[in-house]
This record gives sequence, structure tokens and C-alpha cells, in this order.
Amino acid sequence: MGKFVNPDNRAFQVALNSKIYIDKTGLLEYTNSVLDTNQSLICNSRPRRFGKSMTADMLTAYYSKGCSSKQMFAGLEISKNPGFEQHLNKSDLIHLDVQWCMMDAGTPESTVAYINDHLIAELKEAYPHVPLDYVKTAYGALSSIHNASGNRFVVIIDEWDVLIRDEAANEKIQDEYINFLRGMFKGSEPTKFIQLAYLTGILPIKKIRTQSALNNFSEFTMIDARVFAKYIGFTEDEVKASCRKYGTNFEDVKRWYDGYLLEGYSVYNPKAVVEVLTWNKFQSYWSETGTYDAIVPLINLNFDGLKTDIIQMLAGASVEVDIRSFQNDMVSFRNKDDVFTCLIHLGYLGYDERSRRAFIPNEEIRQELTSATQRQKW
Repeated sequence: MGKFVNPDNRAFQVALNSKIYIDKTGLLEYTNSVLDTNQSLICNSRPRRFGKSMTADMLTAYYSKGCSSKQMFAGLEISKNPGFEQHLNKSDLIHLDVQWCMMDAGTPESTVAYINDHLIAELKEAYPHVPLDYVKTAYGALSSIHNASGNRFVVIIDEWDVLIRDEAANEKIQDEYINFLRGMFKGSEPTKFIQLAYLTGILPIKKIRTQSALNNFSEFTMIDARVFAKYIGFTEDEVKASCRKYGTNFEDVKRWYDGYLLEGYSVYNPKAVVEVLTWNKFQSYWSETGTYDAIVPLINLNFDGLKTDIIQMLAGASVEVDIRSFQNDMVSFRNKDDVFTCLIHLGYLGYDERSRRAFIPNEEIRQELTSATQRQKW
């Protein structure tokens, strides 16, 4: 049991210990169904505060052979599935939080080297019978371990896109990171040692230059959630039940925090719902500074009609958006559609896939956008 290799289940236990926990373990039925298939590479993007890390911790607690989690999952949705125990704590697992790795590495430039060095060190300790002294990359070590022992790995990467977002203008860092991901997941060799991969972050996989590196992933996003729809945020039924339990007015919660439409589900911001159920204070739970920093640079790109459309949305209208040209990064904006598509992924706009229109989802976001735009001279 290590920091990154075969970790324990304590992070997910913290979630279960919390006053308000809504069971999302049904997602494991899907991940179990795609183990060792061509669909076993998954990228699930969703906004901040939408439970990305909790899902990664849940997957880790379920699959990692570094812990025993049967009692932890007893009574949760996945335990009712006939195949519940088939994969429970049976996998060699690697869990990385790239944001944490970047902070511990000290600089973005040293992040990939940090990941390789620390993973190799832990893998040497976990698999002492496999000669890894001359291996230079984590994926080289995984390949060697598989070739020597037949072991295959589940790989969980949280905040997978932090270097894509924070270092968008640094081509060297991005190339090094994309090459690392290519070595981990692309080509015939990784299919031998990867049993399941789950990447989660805010942005979908970057297009054009890096698309060829990771185009073998199944993507689930705020625009196209598919089977992940009811596991991204809280559904209306879940929020209604929680409001009854905690004596909170459901209609007020709906007005403040509803509005994300995913495959027919009405999805609520989970962090905000937990806060209002805990404190009974209806307010924005986004960081004002974070909103301003995210929104204003995009508004200042000043594409024709962008500011007018935002004003219309603040007044309650929806705006047609062409989502196809967005490059899934924070620098390659060519028109207002790219900006609005980015805001959908960031959670500042809702999106109706059927009508292809974007809108402000709820009162919380309306206040955030109003505050951000009022600080600008339009």
C-alpha cells in the first residue's frame, strides 16, 4: 500500500463519514462492464465542485487491492449488483492527483519527472521481483511488470487537465505531458497492462495536436454525458429527498442551484446543495475571485456579439451555440461559440443538447456572472 500504488480507501471513507452523502456507487456497474474492453479508457469532465475527486476516491476504494472495502460499500447501490464482489479490491491500482503532484514537484516543468520518479520508486517497492533499475518511465515500469508477472492495472488520474489549463501557453510542458499520457494509454503495448483508466478534470481531451494521443478514450462531458448523466451532480429526485430529510424548501433549492440538463436529467450543483442543506443559507458558493478570473478574460476577447448575448442570457434568454470548433483548451478561442462552449464546461452556462442552446442555469450562476460583468466597463 503506497501513496500512488495500491492506496487505501481512507479518502472515500471521509466522504461516507460526512453528514450529507448521496450514493453514486451505481457508476461502478458501468466501469465493471467495460473492464478489459475497448471502452475501458474513460475521460469524464465536469466543472469544479461537481464531485470529481470523490468519484476518483470511490473508484480507488473499490478496485485497489491495497485495502478491504466490502464493509464500506455494504448497503450502497453497487452492493445490490450480482457482480459486486467480482472486482472488489482485486486490482493493482495507481491513483494520481496531477494538481497535487504539480504542487509537490514545485514547478509545472518538473511535474512529469516527479510522477515518473515517484511511481517507479513505489513500483520497485511493490514488485521487488521485477527488475526496474533501468526503467525511466512509469509506463515502461508497468509494461515490465506485466511482462514479468501478468499483472494489469487500473489507473485513476484526478485533475488530469491541470497542465492543459494552467500551462496552456507553454508548449514544452504540454508536449511532455501529452507524451507521458500517450505512453500510458496509446497503442498496443498499453492495452496489455491497462485494465481500466479513468481520467477526470474540467476540460475534455484537447483536440487537434493532442487528439491523436488520446482519441481512444470514451468521453463523457457536460455537453454529451450519456450514461454518466445521473452521476454528474445531484439529480432532482436526490435533491427532493434530501430537502425532505433536512427540512429545506425544495423550490428555493431548485431556483438557486438547478439548471444543468444532461440526457433528460435535471442536474444540480452538488457542492452548493450540500452547503445549503447544511447551513440553510441561499447564496452563491462559488469563489468570487475564481469566477472573476475565469469569466472576465473570456469576455474581454470581445468577439462580435458576445457581450450582447451574455446580457440577453442574464435577462433569461437562451443563445444558440456551435460547440464543434472549441479546441478544449484555454487559449485557442476563435469566436464567441468557443467562449460559450468553454463556459459550459466550466459550469457557468447550461446547455440543451436537443436545441443546441446555452443559458444561465440558475440564480447562483446569474449572481456570479452579474458580479463579474459589473466590474467591467462595457
